[in-house]
Amino acid sequence: MANNKKNGNLLKDWQPAPAKAGNADEGYGAYAQAKPVDLKDYDPGAKPYSSGDKEADKARVDQLAGEIDTLQDILLANRKKRLLVILQGTDASGKDGTLRGVFARTSPLGVHTVGWKAPCEEELAHDYLWRIHRAMPTAGEITVFNRSHYEDVLVPTVNGWISKEQTRQRYAQINDFERMLTENDTILLKFMLHISKDEQRERLQERIDDESKHWKFSLGDLDVRKQWNEYQAAYAALLGATSTPWAPWIVVPADSKTHRNLMIATVVRDTLQSLNLSYPPAKKELRGMKIE
Repeated sequence: MANNKKNGNLLKDWQPAPAKAGNADEGYGAYAQAKPVDLKDYDPGAKPYSSGDKEADKARVDQLAGEIDTLQDILLANRKKRLLVILQGTDASGKDGTLRGVFARTSPLGVHTVGWKAPCEEELAHDYLWRIHRAMPTAGEITVFNRSHYEDVLVPTVNGWISKEQTRQRYAQINDFERMLTENDTILLKFMLHISKDEQRERLQERIDDESKHWKFSLGDLDVRKQWNEYQAAYAALLGATSTPWAPWIVVPADSKTHRNLMIATVVRDTLQSLNLSYPPAKKELRGMKIE
């Protein structure tokens, strides 16, 4: 438990302060009009959770993955809580790598992954949160989002498809949506994978140079890269407006893939431990039973 407290103190430096409630009479509810976060305060090359030894850190990630598997089994057996893990970040920020590294040991029975793409025709016929709500974890499950409902603020805002007023409205709607989830036994962990522009360039170039990774690359990624500054500004505004007491953001310095996995695995493990769940009571009628 002492380690959990130490990790908790360390984590505070990477959590934007929850936005202070605004004037609900202004039409967009509390929090949604908070000031943007200054991303310069968060060094993407930092390694706050690292031991300083890369191989030791990799071994630690593997150990944490095993612990998460055990805790996930208890969560599934207990069926009282749900955990939603959101991985949000720019192209090549490491969302796929996080899934492989942090959840490598977990059973597919209790852990589900959703990779969000542009909405299809049916999804566009509903409100933008309709498809998100349908994918929520059920009791006892962990669901991991590769991208998330925040794409429905970032992309249309950067491209000018919605007005500033509509952007603030979506912040408020998402805050209310997430509050409803947390009030109904869903724990949210929201990770913004924060990489530098230089690191993104190297990772995208690697996808071009390695033919086995061509499937991960799209020419559209280059168009989005040209909007780097616009997306950084959109993330800064989003983090400020939607980091709430019930669903705070965690900025993960992610230039180091190993550190990224170490930090996220530590937070997921600590969160599951903090629930203090246990297996259901043994059934008296099964004691001493012998199968013939």
